Amino acid sequence: MKTSSEVQNQCPAESLLKQLSGKWKPQIFRIALTEPVRFNSLLRQMEGSSKQAIAVALKEMEEQDLLEKTVIKLKPLHIEYTLSKKGKSLIPVFEQLEHLAR
Repeated sequence: MKTSSEVQNQCPAESLLKQLSGKWKPQIFRIALTEPVRFNSLLRQMEGSSKQAIAVALKEMEEQDLLEKTVIKLKPLHIEYTLSKKGKSLIPVFEQLEHLAR
């Protein structure tokens, strides 16, 4: 548990950076910029990923309100993830981080 002085000294951007950190989250976010994200599609697109790693990343991003989960009830039944309002608001931040990394 953090003390009140640790919370006060915490960088405001730290929480946001933690939300987008991890091996697969930036890649998932990048793919979600252009299209709805589907689990099996991610497994094919993200070489070296595992089912468990992708499932955990998607769940965390949904819990952090970066992605919205939609059940598509057409046959075959499937789930799509799209950027939430919060996720869309982070697009300029994400693009700036990519620009600075070049």
